[in-house]
Amino acid sequence: MPQKIIIDADPGIGDALAIAIALADPELDVIALTAVGGAVSAVQAGRNLQALVEALDPPKWPRIGQADGAQRMVEAECAAPSPDWQTHQRLLHGTHGLGDWPVASADLHHPRDAAKLMTELARDYPDEITLLTLGPLSNVALAADRDAGFLGSLRSLVCLAGTVASEGDVTAVAEFNVFHHPEAARVVLKSPTMKSIVPRDVSQRAMLTFDQFDRLGLTESTRCGGLFRHLLPFALRAHRQHLGVEGIWLAELTALAAVSQPRLFKQTTLSVDVETEGRLTRGMTVFDRRQQPAWHHNVEALLEVDTQGVLDYFVQMLRRAG
Repeated sequence: MPQKIIIDADPGIGDALAIAIALADPELDVIALTAVGGAVSAVQAGRNLQALVEALDPPKWPRIGQADGAQRMVEAECAAPSPDWQTHQRLLHGTHGLGDWPVASADLHHPRDAAKLMTELARDYPDEITLLTLGPLSNVALAADRDAGFLGSLRSLVCLAGTVASEGDVTAVAEFNVFHHPEAARVVLKSPTMKSIVPRDVSQRAMLTFDQFDRLGLTESTRCGGLFRHLLPFALRAHRQHLGVEGIWLAELTALAAVSQPRLFKQTTLSVDVETEGRLTRGMTVFDRRQQPAWHHNVEALLEVDTQGVLDYFVQMLRRAG
């Protein structure tokens, strides 16, 4: 039976790629997509999710959760990256997050609050849902605040978040999804419920190169192929021009693979906390890696990955979508 999954995202070309593959994966039943502010605003994230579902038109449409007033208030209080970082993100992902692909979706007439939708589905399907987060953890923290039993009622929680031994991206030590709202990340990651994290240490290992993209043979004859023919060339050109790399990192797809293809990963049980106050270290994920740690273990950190396996998974699902 397919694994029920909710994807919480702030799309983002990488998020769009992972969502499209998730909708094509027969091992996954994507029951909901929820929008969170991060790489784009919470409102834009909702529009992007709606536009992606309309463009892909899967046999079973997932429910879509939008940001409500509480999430938008949270977004206003979140740590703002530097203007240079924001410009950098727009150059890599476009003004609205999806390159130059036109987001033609209108806002939903009766939007569902993302955090409320999460808690309702978790109550409807106790111990059955995997929640995959590709953006900041604002929605998850709101859901946990509204329902004390929410995190414990999930089958699993997998977060694309943090860094164990690698450098940060938005600052020297902080990864964006944690830095954007470290208070929410601390609530979620420090909770006693065991969860998995996909840190930068592994999420930045799988890369799609120009040559690999050419070998995909994408055409406009399929919805997924047509979408990727718009998104991927923009991302490849932007990464070459602004970062000097001959490819794009498949961080979000790697996180999805951690749910669908766990055999590709090796994990280590660790203890984590999040720095929320340091001037230089705000948003840093701090792990107690002492020989005799004083903290209780609260995460499974995925620290090894079969990168070729991730790429093979991507190609296989893309062919299936076609």
